[in-house]
Amino acid sequence: MGSFPGKFISGISGLDFSDRFGQGWDRLSTLSVLARMGLWWLRGIFLRLQLKSSKGMLLIGKGVTIRQAAYFQVGSNFVAQDHCEINCLSQKGIVFGDKVTVGSYAIIRPTNLYGGELGIGLKVGNNSSIGPYAYIGCSGFIEIGDNVMMSPRVSIYAENHIFDDRERPMIDQGVKRSFVKIEDDCWIASNAVILSGVTIGRGSVVAAGSIVTKDVPPYSVVGGNPAKLIKSR
Repeated sequence: MGSFPGKFISGISGLDFSDRFGQGWDRLSTLSVLARMGLWWLRGIFLRLQLKSSKGMLLIGKGVTIRQAAYFQVGSNFVAQDHCEINCLSQKGIVFGDKVTVGSYAIIRPTNLYGGELGIGLKVGNNSSIGPYAYIGCSGFIEIGDNVMMSPRVSIYAENHIFDDRERPMIDQGVKRSFVKIEDDCWIASNAVILSGVTIGRGSVVAAGSIVTKDVPPYSVVGGNPAKLIKSR
């Protein structure tokens, strides 16, 4: 089938698929991808009616849960892969730029599902992705820049439990909300954990399995528990 399917999808989506279906792609495999994307596109049409604002093509996988969609703004060519969960009720809402992807089984949660104080929310820039099985706890504000790659099972938390009073159960002491900021062109590798109050500087790499507790300077490679500077790029 050559590159025709890729060029066709590129023409209607604005995404560059021109070289995605070349050598090695048999007819059946290519058609199955086209059929799946068609179903995702149809789901996106229905979702668009619920969103606060959207533009371009929306591709929505099977089993996707989007709660309180009136607080959700998306740019063009948004992709929500199978079974991800996006909870949108929050003070600043959930705001995505163009070409944002949320991976399968990822969870975005600014506010408790069972009531309580509203969380602050999440902003994601253009051409950035949240990997499969990620957890984004945006009760404090989380801001992710442009061209950020997030591998599977990354966790980001913008709050900490309060535990100062030993006479009271920690569960009754509440939380302290903060922020997390990931600047442009960062790569957050698999199973990394980013804790509240942290800024990850532009162009940085966080190694797999790292626990980030402090700011990361721009163009750094960090790793470990707690994460430390390995080298500069």
